[in-house]
Amino acid sequence: MMTLPEIADTLRDAARRNGVTQARLAGAAGISSRTLTHVLSGQEDFRVSTLMAVAHQLGLELVLVPKGAARAVAAGDVLGPPVRSVVTEALEALHAQRDATPGAATMPAARRLP
Repeated sequence: MMTLPEIADTLRDAARRNGVTQARLAGAAGISSRTLTHVLSGQEDFRVSTLMAVAHQLGLELVLVPKGAARAVAAGDVLGPPVRSVVTEALEALHAQRDATPGAATMPAARRLP
């Protein structure tokens, strides 16, 4: 579960990435600058509707997921190394072997691997 300071960090990071000032964000979200300061401080509790309005203006979406799925959602667009299949590895080995074989460049196009 995210804490208030973690939520505030996420909102501040999004505002920074979007180049949005606090005054502009507060106006767009329909809240006072003071309320936004409290939200972004991570020190005070706030209404869910306030969080939804601020998140919306920052291009964020509030999502409720089962606890077991929360880590995957938090990872966002972070991708690990691609999964390599046996077929991919075999094709790469064939390509490497073909490239290392003298005369491979003259192999007819119909016989080349994709």
